[in-house]
Amino acid sequence: MPALKIEGGVVIWDSLAICEYLAEAYPAARLWPADPVARALGRATAAEMHAGFPSLRGECPMELETRTATELSPLTQSDIRRIVARWNGLLSRFGGPFLLGEWSIADAFYTPVATRFRTYGVKLSDYGDAGPAGEYGERLLQTPEFLEWERDALA
Repeated sequence: MPALKIEGGVVIWDSLAICEYLAEAYPAARLWPADPVARALGRATAAEMHAGFPSLRGECPMELETRTATELSPLTQSDIRRIVARWNGLLSRFGGPFLLGEWSIADAFYTPVATRFRTYGVKLSDYGDAGPAGEYGERLLQTPEFLEWERDALA
């Protein structure tokens, strides 16, 4: 479980709340876009990931060291189609390379999804992707920050 200790001994225990605190405490980091529409869409997208896709989460737990092909239930397939549609829609609207153009908290929330797709051999082209969503998922897994985190996690 993530936790962030801040001034006064306060502990923030929820990942979305941690990200919002950091975005407000460090505005120069530009964790959300300046544009209010992009920011609202990003927050909605992160919140959807934070609270949604229960079938994908349950059927495909995050396992960085595993690579396997798995037959997925119809509910998980529906979750994946929704993710593909969301990724493609945002990438098209904001022009990539990340969901809102530049990297944001929304991308941080979808990086664990990209690891699940890699772990379980999910081909996004099987779920309506013509390329952009799959490329985006690969891009998430190649950011220096993710690669460093993955290296540490697997050590």
